[in-house]
Amino acid sequence: MTYQPDIPSRHILREPEAPWPLTPMRREYWPRVADGELKQRLARSGAVLIEGPRACGKTATARQLAASGVRLDADSSARRAARTDPAFLLQGETPRLIDEWQLVPDIWNHVRHVVDDRRGRGHFILTGSSVPPDDITRHTGAGRIGRLRLRPMSLLEVRRSTGEVSLARLLAGDPVPGTVAKLTVRELAELVCVGGWPGHLGSSLDDPPLSVDDAMAENRDYLGEVCRTDIGRVDGSDRNPAKVGRFLQSLARNVATCASMSAMARDAGGPDQHLTNHTASSYMTALERLMLVEDQPPWSPHLRSRSRLRAASRRHLVDPSLAVAALSAGPDHLLHDFEWFGFLFESMVVRDLRIYAQASGASVFHYRDNTGLEVDAVVDAGPGRWAAFEIKLGTGRVDEGARTLLKFADRVDTDRCGEPAALGVIVGSGYGYARPDGVRVIPVGGLGV
Repeated sequence: MTYQPDIPSRHILREPEAPWPLTPMRREYWPRVADGELKQRLARSGAVLIEGPRACGKTATARQLAASGVRLDADSSARRAARTDPAFLLQGETPRLIDEWQLVPDIWNHVRHVVDDRRGRGHFILTGSSVPPDDITRHTGAGRIGRLRLRPMSLLEVRRSTGEVSLARLLAGDPVPGTVAKLTVRELAELVCVGGWPGHLGSSLDDPPLSVDDAMAENRDYLGEVCRTDIGRVDGSDRNPAKVGRFLQSLARNVATCASMSAMARDAGGPDQHLTNHTASSYMTALERLMLVEDQPPWSPHLRSRSRLRAASRRHLVDPSLAVAALSAGPDHLLHDFEWFGFLFESMVVRDLRIYAQASGASVFHYRDNTGLEVDAVVDAGPGRWAAFEIKLGTGRVDEGARTLLKFADRVDTDRCGEPAALGVIVGSGYGYARPDGVRVIPVGGLGV
């Protein structure tokens, strides 16, 4: 079976800019939600840092606007020159791309000083797929270097969503049109397993998309490199690849849950092996620095009730396909384990919500209190601009999700937080509509920016 994206008749992403002229691109560029964000950030900052996991498309996105550049990961002579005279690599037509800048961390301060000395904005685009050990970016780039988080592609970006239900419009409280998006359960399972990695997509008859099996094999190879090389390189520690692999498997089993570090350490250790909490925490820190883990923090609204908020974050890998790869699973496994499939579907929706929310200046949280009330996703863009969503793979659980959302909304102190702009149940497939109780039903194949 071949993973062939359908191209809907209505696609709201902008057309790509002219490619970076120095090195012709080998693939057609698939537009990203972040394209517009990058343009806006360049217009207001001296430089922009695009951060994201390896292979999520940072370089291709940067090259849509870059006029010149250097790839430090691919050019060893450039790395040697940078270690001798980092300022030399900053010369060239702007915006100038410095790809994988963290390989020569001294470049950061040189970029900062050049931005200070030059007039205007939009001088540099930096990309990075890991955080340097001393993380010099935390304190010295404020006011000079903007940040843009890039994740694997959403369903809208891989052209499996029409985007008719706009998250920005939901946050604005605008009416939402009815829609229909019929993805089969098998198609949803394949989308979860393949993930949003640009390298899996084809651009022409000469460059077809990878089959589902080949895409999953690539994902397993990706995690293999993480275990063998990346996780040790990021902080210079000597990691045991087998133990890292078991920890990733534990993360995969606990995706979209609030599993504690001690619980994951016990799970990763197994009955005959010991993994300490300290070791598990160090693995998690390294994976966060590789931007492969992106936990979902709790929302802390003012409440009318005496309920106490829980502070644990929900566990997510940056793309649910990595959870599938960690356990060497596939679509058939998901179709025979609907409970795990439901968690992975939730993680995929959270990935997409994060991409769409970032474009509106919003963040994605979850809610959990001491009474057991939980809400899968709260998108918060400030008072009066927040929306809450329950995520259900099957349409048979819409009523349950709506009851949860209405109960939750009744607990929030709207005098201090504002009324919710929207309450919605995001489902795997079917029709989108507004229920009589005001809760919207939104098929994931209709959700967009």
